[in-house]
Amino acid sequence: QVLLVESGGGLVQPGGSLRLSCAASGFSFSSAFMAWYRQAPGKEREVVASIRSSGSVYYPESLKGRFTISRDNLKKTLYLQMNSLKPEDTAVYYCSAMDRGFWGQGTQVTVSS
Repeated sequence: QVLLVESGGGLVQPGGSLRLSCAASGFSFSSAFMAWYRQAPGKEREVVASIRSSGSVYYPESLKGRFTISRDNLKKTLYLQMNSLKPEDTAVYYCSAMDRGFWGQGTQVTVSS
């Protein structure tokens, strides 16, 4: 059974940090092209960061410098370190195995004072 389970979301003040985790099981995590997406209310889902099995990463220009994606293949876990958070980062964050079509259930991130 394929599972992607996100954790680490919550309420944080503007300027704060959060680290999201995504625990994977049921498929070959180390060879998967993994990504984080987010979806804010009333908006389309957008990619936040991606990381290939080679370790090559991608960020949209608007998020470069604040977000860092990483993976631990031994732990089968994907991470997203988010710094200098802004209210506009508020969204549900999803983990995805992009080349497999697998998605997690999402974790809510709310940035508010």
